[in-house]
Amino acid sequence: MARTLDPAAHALRRDTFVDAAQRLIQTKGYEQISLQDVLDELDASRGAFYHYFDSKAALLEAVVARMVDAVTETLAPVVDDPSLPALAKLEALFTGIAHWKAERTELLVAIMRVWLSDENAIVRERFRRVTAVRLTPLLARIVRQGKAEGVFTPSSAEHAAGALLSLVLAANETASQLFVARQANAVSFEDVERTLGAYTEAYERVLGLTAGSWPAVDDATLRYWFA
Repeated sequence: MARTLDPAAHALRRDTFVDAAQRLIQTKGYEQISLQDVLDELDASRGAFYHYFDSKAALLEAVVARMVDAVTETLAPVVDDPSLPALAKLEALFTGIAHWKAERTELLVAIMRVWLSDENAIVRERFRRVTAVRLTPLLARIVRQGKAEGVFTPSSAEHAAGALLSLVLAANETASQLFVARQANAVSFEDVERTLGAYTEAYERVLGLTAGSWPAVDDATLRYWFA
């Protein structure tokens, strides 16, 4: 007789591997941990690990996917708030993401150090796809609201949201590159400001906003990561 799978127990056990990987990434860094480190952390077997993941990269992907889910859950109430105009929702959305990242600095720094490696190219692409699935509908709702308010002018809210998110993801990857470069003193803080400022201008054009309308990243946040 085939064994009956308990979905709740399966998910819970899988989460313990993700928990362990997240702890180890924060304390040792992704490149420094091995599969055996994860197994030792949980007193688990390789067979148990491969029941849930096919590689160490797949485990990293699960850590990242959890982060995307957590951000989405944090931002959904902002999008649902009927008292906020669309532009204020955008500002709250990006401020919320910045605060969420600041609260998890150690984890994000550990991931950024390996995020741009060739070995993680597939993980990066999957991250982009997961993020697009989670966040594009939220952005589309804001864009539709902004069109109704006469603030945004794109012909299609859904397509504009997709284009906007593509820019946001590109800006996020560029910011990771700039962070690594700043750590090596290879770029100046002014270079960072100008580069990320160019994305702000692009966001405004996608939505049809006048220059300076977009809720730009505040100087304190930029200096927190790049000064």
